[in-house]
Amino acid sequence: MVVQHNMQAANANRMLNVTTSAQSKSTEKLSSGYRINRAADDAAGLTISEKMRKQIKGLDRASTNAEDGVSAVQTAEGALTEVHSMLQRMNELATQSANGTNSNTDRKAIQDEIDQLTTEIDRVSETTKFNETYLLKGDGSEKEHNVNAHDAGIDGVTLTDNGDGTVGVTLKTLAAGDKVNIAGKQYTIGAEAADVTKAVGTPKKGDTVKVGNAEYTYEDGNSVDSAGTKVAAGWYASGTDFTKDTKANWDNAKKDTADLAVAGASVTVKGKTFNVINDANTADGVDDKDSSVITAGKAYQLQTAEIVKASSIGADTAAKNATDVNNSYDTATTTFTLNKGTVSYKDGLSFNLHVGADADMTNKITVNIDSMNSAGLGIKGIKADTEQDATYAIDAIADAISTVSSQRSALGAVQNRLEHTINNLDNVVENTTSAESRIRDTDMAEEMVNYSKNNILAQAGQSMLAQANQSNQGVLSLLQ
Repeated sequence: MVVQHNMQAANANRMLNVTTSAQSKSTEKLSSGYRINRAADDAAGLTISEKMRKQIKGLDRASTNAEDGVSAVQTAEGALTEVHSMLQRMNELATQSANGTNSNTDRKAIQDEIDQLTTEIDRVSETTKFNETYLLKGDGSEKEHNVNAHDAGIDGVTLTDNGDGTVGVTLKTLAAGDKVNIAGKQYTIGAEAADVTKAVGTPKKGDTVKVGNAEYTYEDGNSVDSAGTKVAAGWYASGTDFTKDTKANWDNAKKDTADLAVAGASVTVKGKTFNVINDANTADGVDDKDSSVITAGKAYQLQTAEIVKASSIGADTAAKNATDVNNSYDTATTTFTLNKGTVSYKDGLSFNLHVGADADMTNKITVNIDSMNSAGLGIKGIKADTEQDATYAIDAIADAISTVSSQRSALGAVQNRLEHTINNLDNVVENTTSAESRIRDTDMAEEMVNYSKNNILAQAGQSMLAQANQSNQGVLSLLQ
């Protein structure tokens, strides 16, 4: 029995300290709700947990970003709903003005309303904003943009966009006798000498043509007159007997093919009738007596002018015939190149929504919104105060409606995508939070069991320490 070293008390004290330390940690875990309160509790677990926390907080913010994006898109799309309504009303007004029953006063009233609607479209574009960002008026400085080309409602016109600011225009080929409507006026294509010559082709002996009521038969130069002399090749009055007259008389009556196309006359070749245009006085491709009869070249010239006019709607700089071939009726052809008109407005607005926890560029969703003012829609300064202007305005407004429809469709698609993005982000956050909780959070039931165990052990340790301290009291009996 020794007194210098009370090993029983030392052992009991050591175990009591261990139990007290464990009890303290259990108390901390139960009080904080966390299994890991410091790196020493679980170094690896802390690293994993903090990485997950970073992802969770980033995804939570990304979900909010996406929700803000939905709000911005809905703001823009809601404004475009009204733009759509105004364009539909403008289309109705232009269609009304294009009707020939309207007076000038009627069309002025229609134009006044169109002007007001155009101004309101510009105001909506200028003032629609979300969180101080203007959504519909584009971004940056104003630049020149091309205006869509239009066919002026002319039958058979084909427009081919060359992608360089020009458009290849192909007109329907017109033949003598064809009917064509240009700028609301009906024209008939009159025949020219070349049309008659082409129809005649290379004549053979016995071929006939009618000029007015007179019929002519072709002689190939092998017939002889009463004197036995060959009659020159050409067209002669039908039914004539060369054997009863002389060559001199027949030569006086002869017509060459070019002589058949008498101005103003009706010429029938191979069953087809050509009304030869009479354009001797002014030589402008228009019949001198009937202005509704024109040459094909004149028709091409008039069609070209109307296409240029229709393609200049909404432009600051008008469209132009780039090749100039149809500026004159006598050189006009069925094809020409059109320089598109231009108008100045800002490029479209583009912004990115960050919908992920990482810096990866795939976490960016880009929203593009074109400039939705009257210039961007191609209806700047649109006119409907004449029948023809109103007719051309219908196509321009139709293009504007299509542009707004396309933009609204794109915004709707982005909104649907964002809603799926939000659902996915929230799902990832939920599952990652669950995983992080298993690492970081205290299992209260399990820890309470440990706490109760350690509490009992602490009480037992205190009791055993007291007993161990009492065990050395027996030494005193030896000293008495």
